[in-house]
Amino acid sequence: MGRFILGVILGIVLVPAGVLAWFRWGNPPVAVADHPLPFEKQITSVPLHARIDREMAKTPPIEPSDDNLVAGAQIYSDNCAFCHGYRGKSSDFGAHMFPSAPQLWVRHHNGKVVGVSDDPLGETYWKVANGIRLTGMPAFDHILTSEQMWQVTLLLKNADEQLPPAAAAMISPPSSASPVAPAPAKRK
Repeated sequence: MGRFILGVILGIVLVPAGVLAWFRWGNPPVAVADHPLPFEKQITSVPLHARIDREMAKTPPIEPSDDNLVAGAQIYSDNCAFCHGYRGKSSDFGAHMFPSAPQLWVRHHNGKVVGVSDDPLGETYWKVANGIRLTGMPAFDHILTSEQMWQVTLLLKNADEQLPPAAAAMISPPSSASPVAPAPAKRK
């Protein structure tokens, strides 16, 4: 019985020590090109979605008017397009992130949904405001106003709809051949 208890105690000590050593000596997959850990997506997405479901706003304080969609398109063009792409042109940069940045103007496999237009408004707003840890998605809550974050959220919700011409022009690929990372929008 003593050997069994000693074995359990050693297992309780050695297993965590081995895991700590594995992390300490840089063995986990930390480079973008590395394969993910087993169950990594499930381990990170389950608590993320639980928190979003708990905290997301249920109704937006503004309507998807032409003015709000145009303002959202400007914010998107200035702050989001570099990673998430333009209408008709995916981002080269976003494809090399881990996980890759979703291309928000690409139709899903069924051809009916564009980007996150099928997600609840509150979910998209939460992601814009809070960002997502370890994905490259920054939190914009100290960069943009709440109204600006709602404007870009409404734009993305309406990505599969006919947008005002001014908004559509802003989310079209720029004519320059070499994209430069945009400066964050100023908070008003």
